[in-house]
Amino acid sequence: MARIVFFLLSLMVLVAPAAAAEIDIVVDVSQQTMTVTVDGVREYQWDVSTGKKGYRTPKGSYQPTRMHREYYSRKYDNAPMPYSIFFRGGYAIHGTSHVSALGSPASHGCVRLQTSNAKVLYNLVREHGRDNTSIRIKA
Repeated sequence: MARIVFFLLSLMVLVAPAAAAEIDIVVDVSQQTMTVTVDGVREYQWDVSTGKKGYRTPKGSYQPTRMHREYYSRKYDNAPMPYSIFFRGGYAIHGTSHVSALGSPASHGCVRLQTSNAKVLYNLVREHGRDNTSIRIKA
């Protein structure tokens, strides 16, 4: 009996899911950069574009509210927003084809980044969960 219990406990340890990592996304509007840390270790730093003159990217702390691998803006002429991570209403972090503008304000308020980087971020958040992800937009 003891061997069976030991075997079952050992099996549970082997098939138990790994603990989810804490993902921290910090967007620095003044520097037009995004830093991504995983369990306190900086993994990525990318150039972004935030709200241009006349548009703002909302400052504050958020968690992802919804995610879409493919999304098209209903507000801005069906503009593609690949790998969208929405954090406040219609505001999202997403990929862009306007890569020449990265590093300077150019959006209508969303946080744009190179699509390949948006895919990495999207998959990271999907893997570890929205509840384990924080997004901070700072001035």
